[in-house]
Amino acid sequence: MNIFEALRADHDIQRKLVDALIQTHGDTDERQKLMLELKTQLKQHAKFEERYFYNPLMFEDLTHEKARHSVAEHHDIDELIEQLEETDRSSPAWLVAAKKLHHLVHHHLDEEEHEVFQLAGKALTEGQKESLAEHYNDAMH
Repeated sequence: MNIFEALRADHDIQRKLVDALIQTHGDTDERQKLMLELKTQLKQHAKFEERYFYNPLMFEDLTHEKARHSVAEHHDIDELIEQLEETDRSSPAWLVAAKKLHHLVHHHLDEEEHEVFQLAGKALTEGQKESLAEHYNDAMH
């Protein structure tokens, strides 16, 4: 397994969670459970993705800008999660913020998979791709 396959597997989980989140209604246990699961998944993923994927890319001219942009988007996602946690789950404002989060997560993951992965594929050696996947998966799972 290489780093791209490892990250994509977790991206698929995140897409399913954020898609399910915006289908929930009111201050329900389901909404609370999905929110907690999504928050945990996104926080862990961002932490280890930055450590085992973006960190090496920061030192390559080809990938430096994309890596910085993606890390900045991780912070935007964190801020939206905080906003959701501070908003009454039964209010219309909560769903508005959840839909913003949905849009940002999908945008971020699509951009990573269609732009960053292509550049990183050129910047990293096959050995790096495999060892980064191993480190990432050990940390995540």
